[in-house]
Amino acid sequence: MKPRTAARITGAALVAAGTVAALTAPATIAEPSDAPVSPELVSAMQRDLGLTADQARVRLDQETVAARADSALRGALAGSYGGSYFDANLGKLVVGTTDAARSDEVRAAGAEPRQVAASERQLDEIVEALDRRGAQAPAAVTGWYADVRENAVVVTTQPGASEQATGFVRDAQVSQETVRVLESPAQPETYADVVGGYAYYTAAGARCSMGFAVQGGFVTAGHCGAPGEGTTQPTGYFAGSSFPGNDYAFVNTGTDDTGHPLVYDYSGGYVRVSGSAEAPLGSSICRSGSTTGWHCGTVLAKNQSVRYQEGTVSGLTRTNVCAEPGDSGGSFISGNQAQGMTSGGWGDCRTGGETYYQPVREVLSAYGLTLLTQ
Repeated sequence: MKPRTAARITGAALVAAGTVAALTAPATIAEPSDAPVSPELVSAMQRDLGLTADQARVRLDQETVAARADSALRGALAGSYGGSYFDANLGKLVVGTTDAARSDEVRAAGAEPRQVAASERQLDEIVEALDRRGAQAPAAVTGWYADVRENAVVVTTQPGASEQATGFVRDAQVSQETVRVLESPAQPETYADVVGGYAYYTAAGARCSMGFAVQGGFVTAGHCGAPGEGTTQPTGYFAGSSFPGNDYAFVNTGTDDTGHPLVYDYSGGYVRVSGSAEAPLGSSICRSGSTTGWHCGTVLAKNQSVRYQEGTVSGLTRTNVCAEPGDSGGSFISGNQAQGMTSGGWGDCRTGGETYYQPVREVLSAYGLTLLTQ
């Protein structure tokens, strides 16, 4: 198989440029699969997470169980659900609940209960309130997100600017007791503007990376191109794109292109895509991109709002996987489950850093796309 075909698909054009808003059909969402994990994924986890091969396989098994438990408990606990994360030391999911009486129910699902003061919905409401005032945030404020481990909303700001960040929180009229200000030198940037799973090129001359094959083309980062803009290698066009606010896009490719439910690992191998079940916080995750190849890490935060120079993007997931310009749009995958497309971050793959991804389920739902799986 030639690498160039890894993220294309045969199919008629689904939409025309400028008609994105009408594409609201439900996406096809797959549940966790018991399909065998590729050795290339295990090898990358050994390299980047410091695990043995056996430890990597055990962790992937544990994370599959955790994802299933999270899916069940999220609905069952409803308003008392306080978020969850995978604890690598325990080897299981930790689930917060505002109702201590639900602890036995959490244990019965194979997870560890933890009583918290705020529900996940309450944390998300604070994030949404900050989003609404995002345009008024001081320049030093770089983002905000719900941290379910701390049961708080974290606002990140440049060193020495904590008072400005505190004022931003106060002006948003949210519960300041549930918000923590964190000073950090990180300055997030998007990864689209330099020459870098597989590369593709936009009409503007930028190189980005394909995310996942879908019926009719592939999904990628929205900041890589505007609706109607053409692409080469493969030839296509941005049938839908959203940035800022979101950072996702659908590129419609030609009928001569063949899509494959695979992610290239940049060592000559491929990782299969079997679904899009969301990995819990703390899970292992790997990324493929055309500049730096294949790297792994863990999920650090969800529903994070990030302030790029171009504007604020909400609902991103933060990881400690490295990335560099040209990796934008590339695949984030946990086990064999598609997670999202690289948005941006800070640092590089020589000194380290953090990277954000746009969850894939959102773009599938927004444009009525079907993820290719096997």
